[in-house]
Amino acid sequence: NVFVKCEASDVSAAFNMCYCLFQGTFLGRLRHFIDIIDPSTLFVSETKLKECIELLDDYKHGRLPPGVSDLQLWEAQRIKQAIIHPDTGEKIFMPFRMSGYVPFGTPIVIGLLLPNQTVVSTIIWQWLNQSHNACVNYANRNATKPTPTSKFLQGYVGAVTSAVSIAVGLNVLIQKANKLSPATRMIIQRFVPFPAVASANICNVALMRHNELSEGIDVLDNNGNVVGSSKIAARHAIMETAFTRVVLPMPIFVLPPIIMSYLESRGEPGFGTVCCSKSWFTH
Repeated sequence: NVFVKCEASDVSAAFNMCYCLFQGTFLGRLRHFIDIIDPSTLFVSETKLKECIELLDDYKHGRLPPGVSDLQLWEAQRIKQAIIHPDTGEKIFMPFRMSGYVPFGTPIVIGLLLPNQTVVSTIIWQWLNQSHNACVNYANRNATKPTPTSKFLQGYVGAVTSAVSIAVGLNVLIQKANKLSPATRMIIQRFVPFPAVASANICNVALMRHNELSEGIDVLDNNGNVVGSSKIAARHAIMETAFTRVVLPMPIFVLPPIIMSYLESRGEPGFGTVCCSKSWFTH
């Protein structure tokens, strides 16, 4: 009863501003978030964004110009959701938008997977990754309740500390595991970035949004009106967000090591001699 839902709308259906709040089906929510992370919205001009906001305001106040289609309204809402924070009404800095997470985060992920990293390089790349994650979390935070800056700094420090400690600690343990063969040790090392990143992401979310558990978050009705504040909704939101922070990095941190180990085991001609010594994929 905490979550107020409305039916998922299709872009060919009548426009409904409620679509930006909740979707009644899994596919509706999936389509919504695909729109949010679409990198093409990074190139929307200031003029286009202003037109979209004005169009939605006209719709909300019943003064929509004649000839405006539902498709135009859906597109305007898609652009606004990807750029404007829903609580503050301000633009989100481009690198920290959800639509910018992949293009701006990919170089950092590549750095985390570079071969033969030293302790210093491991610390630097883990720090950069958690700094980027912390900025994304802050920029897309639930801003219905005021949160002290100290809370976000606490989350940031906790995430960086946990990521660096786990990454460096696991690497040291693997190096000291004399019973492991060099090949096995190398395979295990390839998976080290994932537990470090996943645990740090959970720590980041838990610390930066901990105050929501005690204060709750606003709950809205079908018309977008605040009907109350719920601690249960906050708990669900934080748990689900933390879960996604574990699942989302999994393909890039888990699949490449598995694929490369499989290719190496097959002994592709020239693959082992060239890639094992030069390619960052194999380390």
